Amino acid sequence: MKAVIQRVARASVTVDDQVTGQIGPGLLILLCAVQGDGPEQADLAARKIANLRIFEDDAGKMNLSVLQSGGVALVVSQFTLATDLRRGNRPGFSGAADPDLARELYERFCDQLRGHGIPVETGTFAAHMAVELVNDGPVTIIWDSADL
Repeated sequence: MKAVIQRVARASVTVDDQVTGQIGPGLLILLCAVQGDGPEQADLAARKIANLRIFEDDAGKMNLSVLQSGGVALVVSQFTLATDLRRGNRPGFSGAADPDLARELYERFCDQLRGHGIPVETGTFAAHMAVELVNDGPVTIIWDSADL
């Protein structure tokens, strides 16, 4: 799995002029399942991101997780994170997981985050979405389970 994790002051996602997810302080997570991913990768990603210490403590150091900071998560499916740009200028997306499996892993990831005690809002899987955010810091982290 691949994820772009952004610490935000607020974020929202809109589909067809309807807000489907909206949060205050917390994490905006753009999530992509890639070929070869299974439940283990979804669980690992949720565990890692739930415990990622990128929120400031009283001393101003990034020492707290989203749960410890009282934050929430907005998770948006983003198959374009599987982009292959090695040939030409038109991106290829053949590295993305099959849509049915990707949906299953996206939902599992969200359920796992909830299981860690983190409130989760979502976009709409496979929809054209408008995502708005105010990045806090800015703090943006790119995570890839293939790097482990």
